[in-house]
Amino acid sequence: MEGETVAANSRPVSANCDPPANAKANSGSSSFEEMFKVFAKFGDSKSVGDAITLSNSDKWFKQAKVIDGKKITTVDTGIYFKQIAKTKKALNVKEYNQFLEKIATNKKVELDEIKHKLSCCGPPATTKTTTAANTGAVARLTDHTKYTGTHKQRFDESGKGKGKAGREEKQSEGYVQGYKEEGTYEKVHETTTASN
Repeated sequence: MEGETVAANSRPVSANCDPPANAKANSGSSSFEEMFKVFAKFGDSKSVGDAITLSNSDKWFKQAKVIDGKKITTVDTGIYFKQIAKTKKALNVKEYNQFLEKIATNKKVELDEIKHKLSCCGPPATTKTTTAANTGAVARLTDHTKYTGTHKQRFDESGKGKGKAGREEKQSEGYVQGYKEEGTYEKVHETTTASN
């Protein structure tokens, strides 16, 4: 009984992505096209999702576990992608289907199996991305509550910078246009003559 519960709990997260009974039936084409758009847009704010680049395609393949490092590799996807794309940097859905057919025939893998894995892998994940370090010196330098002196005055209670209002501006008036900081000449020269 215990072994059965472990096996039941080790199922993939997306339980509705079990292989279809009839592998030839292409029932997941609409979800495949939706996933195509999602991965085509990923990382490019200007993209509308009508064409996918090689790097996004490789990310999709890796997430769907189509690229296993043995039968299908990123070198293979690069070769077949460029055969279809020629000089273009991205493939539309029709060309991408040709790309998948080319991989399936050359690597002797079922096309429906590849499409099923791609349509069931979920949206692009950012699990292996680098996060900002907030330990040690970084925490001390970025915490505005620990600032002292005049630096403390540059931030409000919420930690937002005050900009110019947080700094004391020098007087910029004088009796002629190029003369700035009126009254500072005497202060500077009094201290130098007093020390002599």
